[in-house]
Amino acid sequence: MPDALIRQRATTVQFSRARTAKGRREDCFENVKGAFAVKASGARRLRGRRVLLVDDVFTSGATLSACAKALREAGPREVDVLVLARAVPAMEV
Repeated sequence: MPDALIRQRATTVQFSRARTAKGRREDCFENVKGAFAVKASGARRLRGRRVLLVDDVFTSGATLSACAKALREAGPREVDVLVLARAVPAMEV
């Protein structure tokens, strides 16, 4: 159901936020807080079902968390996450 979850407000780019300074991970979570929602038609289809949320790259986890929260509020039995890649911060020399 690729159309069940929608972005209801614009957010800034997450990747640059996660790399700016120590302690900025919290900024990523604040940036996407409340940005995603499940459409009413999607909520009816998701209720009681097991949902698989797919993301291309896991950086801070903020976007996945916000999406999973919106999905859980729609009443599925379970929300699982599949990530294709994990961004790893550059090592400091």
